[in-house]
Amino acid sequence: HAGRFELADQGTLLLDEIGDMPYEMQAKLLRVLQERAVTRLGGTRAIPVRARVVATTHRDLEEEIRRGAFRLDLFYRLRVVHLRLPPLRERASDVPLLVDHHLARWAARNGRAPVPVAAPVMHELQRYAWPGNVRELANLVEGVASLLPADATRIDETPPLLGRARR
Repeated sequence: HAGRFELADQGTLLLDEIGDMPYEMQAKLLRVLQERAVTRLGGTRAIPVRARVVATTHRDLEEEIRRGAFRLDLFYRLRVVHLRLPPLRERASDVPLLVDHHLARWAARNGRAPVPVAAPVMHELQRYAWPGNVRELANLVEGVASLLPADATRIDETPPLLGRARR
């Protein structure tokens, strides 16, 4: 079967949480990135691949390199363009945009109209620290939307998680 790189040929491959990749696997990934070719498991011929690679991590890779947990050569191979996205707690102004986006996605998947969020609830969402970042926000929004009655026209109640976090 074709692997991820082969399937991503001429496209983009997302390597999520690259900082959690075992050291032994990093050498194999480096080889693929350098040679721009893969060999299928049990195969003998190299298959050329051309894919753009986007790698994400929540770890400080430079610290991981100092600890010997991440390969320096792989770090430089991956870090062609570096973007640091601050955690959601540092960009509260993004919360309303993300909430609206995830509510619209949920509504489209479920054949419903998007439901707005009351201003006091949005204020509480913006005050929350979001330790799980955007994934936590998306999960919370989907959970709240899923529990709304069919005739609901607005989200008026602060999710219980936020009330517990405040206490």
